[in-house]
Amino acid sequence: MSTGGSDAVDDPALESIRIDKWLWAARFFKTRSLASRAVSGGLVQIAEQRVKASRRLRRGETVHIRRGTQAWEVLVRGLREQRRPAPEAQTLYEETPESIERRTSEQARREQARVRRERANGRFQGRPTKRDRRALERWREHQPR
Repeated sequence: MSTGGSDAVDDPALESIRIDKWLWAARFFKTRSLASRAVSGGLVQIAEQRVKASRRLRRGETVHIRRGTQAWEVLVRGLREQRRPAPEAQTLYEETPESIERRTSEQARREQARVRRERANGRFQGRPTKRDRRALERWREHQPR
């Protein structure tokens, strides 16, 4: 059974919503408290300005989000107070082409670094064994300081 407006991803009755609530609903953060902490820590900016978690977000604003090594620049397309499935949540924003390019190039760079590290180590792949660790310690002892 469907209630009025629950099928729509965007809630047209909303003029604005708290930034921490939107980040949670758009699935950038798993919990509202994590979203609030990120906003307070300066990891989320609107129009390149630090904001508070209580800042009201409107459609059409640009939001910069950093989480770990990932960074997004998104344009707010919709507002919703409830957390919905990921495909629906993705309709609440549109990532800018520059942001997509930055994220994919960074991801490719990290993958290349991982492959180079595995190749450089030869037989060292994954977590080193106790034997590998001891060999590394012996090698470090003989290095000039």
